[in-house]
Amino acid sequence: MPEKYVTLNESMQQYVATCHTQAGDPLLADLRAETDALGGVSQMQISPAQGTFLAILVAALGVRNAVEVGTFTGYSALCIARALPAGATLTCYDASEEWTAIARRHWERAGVADRITLHVGDAKEQLPALPEEPCFDFAFVDAEKTGYDTYYELLLPRLHPGSLILFDNMLWNGRLAPGPVTNPDGATIDALNRKLAADPRVESVLLPIADGVHLCRKV
Repeated sequence: MPEKYVTLNESMQQYVATCHTQAGDPLLADLRAETDALGGVSQMQISPAQGTFLAILVAALGVRNAVEVGTFTGYSALCIARALPAGATLTCYDASEEWTAIARRHWERAGVADRITLHVGDAKEQLPALPEEPCFDFAFVDAEKTGYDTYYELLLPRLHPGSLILFDNMLWNGRLAPGPVTNPDGATIDALNRKLAADPRVESVLLPIADGVHLCRKV
């Protein structure tokens, strides 16, 4: 029996893009506009639908301590932080002071800056300084792709059982399925997708949201 799926053409994609709770949110729209003005690098920002997806998960799970690797201009962090309950926290890691300065301004405007702790620098060097026991119950990774497996192995021991970890760009702009991947970024993503599907430490599903989100639950 064939798999059920829908091929998204441009009009269907626009329909999907508008059918989520945060569509039309002026604060998020302003952040997207400022990020778009950066030029081609703005493609690193998650889609609005992904932001809503993150927020729904965080709110539904009652997340108390979230972590994000790869903050860019702060859109995903803003969506996560707004969904946190009172007293909960989000810890962010990003290498750029310039991009995260934009994030800080919008977090202040949204009134969630007090929930977010931002570390600027190499997350691969900073994450090992955290306690080596579970301290997070939600993680989102959207950083340099060749580091994804390293982030996974650093974060998983620090997640409580039952917690979620999500990876963005896991369809790599549709370039994974046709055949062998030689590009380092694509090869890393392909290897991690296959690893997560077979890893007994997690339950996982690869979702075709935007450029692909691999959602994993620590068992």
